[in-house]
Amino acid sequence: MSLLLGDEFGELFRTFKHTAFRLEVRDRYDSSYENSSLQKFVAGEDDDLPWMQDWLVMIREATSKGLRFSRVRVVSLPLTDYSRFGIWCAQFTNGAGEEIRYLTRDVAGQEGLPNHDYWLFDSRKLIRMHFDDTDRFLGGELIEDPSEIVQHNYWRDVAWHHAVRRDDFAT
Repeated sequence: MSLLLGDEFGELFRTFKHTAFRLEVRDRYDSSYENSSLQKFVAGEDDDLPWMQDWLVMIREATSKGLRFSRVRVVSLPLTDYSRFGIWCAQFTNGAGEEIRYLTRDVAGQEGLPNHDYWLFDSRKLIRMHFDDTDRFLGGELIEDPSEIVQHNYWRDVAWHHAVRRDDFAT
C-alpha cells in the first residue's frame, strides 16, 4: 500500500473542485506541530496557534471561491483533553469558513459509522487516513473502488445528519 504524504497529500487540498469532507473518529492525534498548543490549552495558557495560520488562510481563500470544507468529529464522553482542545480550535476554523460538527461515539456506533478517519473530496476521491499505535499520522491511502467511495459518501451523510454544530455542542 502506498500512502500519500507531504506535498502529495497537500495537493489534494489545492485541487478539489467543490467539497472536502473529513470524518475524524480518534480521541487523540499526536501531531508534533500542535502539541505545544495542546499543552498550553490544558494548562490554561494563551496561545496564538501559529501552526494553524496557514490552514486558516487556505480555508478563507477556498471558501471565498465557493469551495466547501466540512468535518464531523466523533468524540467520546467524557471528552478527552484533546477533544476539548479540538472544540476550542474549531471556533477559528469555523470562523474561516470550515463547518465542523460533533457526534458522540455512542450515536456513531448506533448508526454504524466506520472506525477510521477519511477525507472525501468532491464526493469521488476517497483518502483513508492511517495512524500508528501512538496516534501519529502515517499517510493517506487513495481508495479507488467505486463501492467503497459510495459507502463513504453514505457515512458522510449519516454523520452530518446526526452531528451537532460546534457552537451548540460546545455549550
